[in-house]
Amino acid sequence: MRVDDAGFNAEPKVVTGLSRRETEVMELIANGHSNGQIAQHLFLSEKTVKNHVNRIYAKLGVDSRVTAIGLWLRATRDDPL
Repeated sequence: MRVDDAGFNAEPKVVTGLSRRETEVMELIANGHSNGQIAQHLFLSEKTVKNHVNRIYAKLGVDSRVTAIGLWLRATRDDPL
């Protein structure tokens, strides 16, 4: 990892149902990174990232990036609603 990758340093939070890799990908999505940026950071092909994203959507029961991020932020934030 490069020093200037500060946005990628977050420790993934565990959400039931997602694998560790899917959790890493979802955390990066929630931090505003594109599939291409995620692929580069995790040393994966963009197609592999797209596959992870599709599995994440299926497991979370969502059909868009915005909905997934909203659900993720609600599920992982420290303070209750």
